[in-house]
Amino acid sequence: MAEVGAHLTAAPAGGDRPSVFEAVAQDSLMAAVKPALQHLVKVLAESNPARYGFLWHWFDEIYVLLDLLLQQHYLARCSASFSENFYSLKRIPMGDGRQQPLATAGLPKRQHWKSLLLLVLVPYLKGKLEKLVSSLREEDEYSIHPPSSSWKRFYRAFLAAYPYVNMTWEGWFLIQQLCYILGKAEHHSPMLKLAGVRLVRLTAEDIQALEKKWAETTSNQTHSFTSRVQSALRKALGGVAFSLSTGLSVSVFFLQFLDWWYSSENQEAIKSLTALPTPPPPVHLEQEPGSALLPSLRSVCPLCRRVRLNATALATSGFVFCYRCAYSYVKAHQRCPVTGYATELQHLVKLYSPEG
Repeated sequence: MAEVGAHLTAAPAGGDRPSVFEAVAQDSLMAAVKPALQHLVKVLAESNPARYGFLWHWFDEIYVLLDLLLQQHYLARCSASFSENFYSLKRIPMGDGRQQPLATAGLPKRQHWKSLLLLVLVPYLKGKLEKLVSSLREEDEYSIHPPSSSWKRFYRAFLAAYPYVNMTWEGWFLIQQLCYILGKAEHHSPMLKLAGVRLVRLTAEDIQALEKKWAETTSNQTHSFTSRVQSALRKALGGVAFSLSTGLSVSVFFLQFLDWWYSSENQEAIKSLTALPTPPPPVHLEQEPGSALLPSLRSVCPLCRRVRLNATALATSGFVFCYRCAYSYVKAHQRCPVTGYATELQHLVKLYSPEG
């Protein structure tokens, strides 16, 4: 059964409280999946921008919908997120009662929806904020707005305050983990406390109940037409979540390897081993739909069709434009105007002529 996993075992005699290593490991599991998937989508988008470019442009939104479906599936069936269930953990409501509900009982509605929002929405908003800060830093470096404008003063103040806000956020999590290690807290993460739940290990009874529930789900036969339709819809949604969860369960270690392989620390060693000479320009260039046509004169910008001013090349494609033309187009479309290659503002390269 995919929800339980082949690695699940009965809880040890030392108690139901997971160690800090188990708690942190399940947190890092999903954190490693997104960057690896993002790199795969980027490779697809760069290989065929016309067909797969939308996946890269809307990656965050597509990922959050898939994550929502996945986490809803596991919270409803196993009282745990995907990564928590992968490490044989479950969520139980905070309370004075000593008897733990089975994993198949599910969480109360309040804790269920709080858990779902904190699992999916908080990482999504945090990622969007980090991208906003990154784009504002590029704006501050490459902007053509005058330095005295009120908008530039505002986002410079925001950029100055962001590191302290981020340090406070990370420090909050670090202090919570230290308190958990010392036995002063029941949660290793503030998100669990906000959701009103705590993590415990799965027991042998939980595993048996999950296996029984899975067997009953696959063997139940409904006879009425309405029940069959409802059952078919539930099975369709469950099948999508099951396929996604099974694929993640099988490929999670491969995705973690990709995350390490394409990490910034490892890239320096890879570049030194795989450095190749710069390839010659393409003999035949296939024009992407909506792309700019190359002018006959090399000194003319492909966008404004005038003699280039402040010549700037795109590092992703090598084509040269006016700085203002290239800056405005890349900022709006995140791709090269001629080739359609995925391009960011940091790929703008100023060209200096001997005369200048």
